[in-house]
Amino acid sequence: MNNKADQFAQIIKTQAKSLGFDFCGIAKAEFLEEEAPKLEAWLNKNYQGKMSYMANHFDKRLDPTKLVDGAKTVISLIYNYFPEKRLPEDSDDFKIAKYAYGQDYHYVIKEKLKILLENLKSEIGDFGGRAFVDSAPVMERQWAQRSGLGWLGKNSLLLNRQMGSFFFLAELIIDLEVTSDPPMVKDYCGTCTRCLDACPTDAIVQPGLVDGSRCISYFTIELKEEIPQEVKGKFENWVFGCDICQDVCPWNRFSQAHKEPKFDPHPELRDFNQKDWNEITEETFNKVFSKSAIKRTKFGGLLRNLRFIQQ
Repeated sequence: MNNKADQFAQIIKTQAKSLGFDFCGIAKAEFLEEEAPKLEAWLNKNYQGKMSYMANHFDKRLDPTKLVDGAKTVISLIYNYFPEKRLPEDSDDFKIAKYAYGQDYHYVIKEKLKILLENLKSEIGDFGGRAFVDSAPVMERQWAQRSGLGWLGKNSLLLNRQMGSFFFLAELIIDLEVTSDPPMVKDYCGTCTRCLDACPTDAIVQPGLVDGSRCISYFTIELKEEIPQEVKGKFENWVFGCDICQDVCPWNRFSQAHKEPKFDPHPELRDFNQKDWNEITEETFNKVFSKSAIKRTKFGGLLRNLRFIQQ
């Protein structure tokens, strides 16, 4: 690699850190050859369930040059969302995934990526590129692993030795040649099977392979119809998303509280108990979750989830 590419890598990492990203890794933009048969097999088994969008843009998922013309580099970024305090404190109350406590991460992080791109262009000069936050066919965990940020755990999530897995992943795909980081080739899960053992719906069918259509997050967020009776009594009070496989992961003992005020819960949400959830009106839903990812399930979807758990 040339000195310029090394210099670009340093600038990118410094700028990412200044915007609050915890880690930044760089990989060469190329076709994900190893992932193609895995993705095809996963789709053929219908592990995407009703998430039909997962079968779209197969070629784009595997080839970043189809997303950004002349792409040469994929920059992967980690942004912490681990809360200072988990909600609710009483484990018998209804639970929502930690990533949804505060404002919708799509907007919070997209804004940061926009600033990052602008800052890089003002320091490096003009170049082409796009920012991605879980909103386009990008295999973000695989790119993060390729850029040395972590390995794919048995629950298929990216695990980082310094901070576990309670973080968001985001990418910049750019047409600039930048020095890559070495990929993470070691798997630090060892013989641990805590995530497999803890999943109440047996969504983790084998180490590293998740049947998305059996995941509590899928049932409570993605599925738009009635939840199948076969998973009745298995939700452990999760009304939006699920953190079980992360909560039991030993690597998450290294999680530290985030420093992003926008990810702090809405004041009213802090004290929500079962009574509040059961008496929630559409007006309260719109007020408390107006900027939250929980909007995705819509008011009717939330009522369906509450009904299903309690029937």
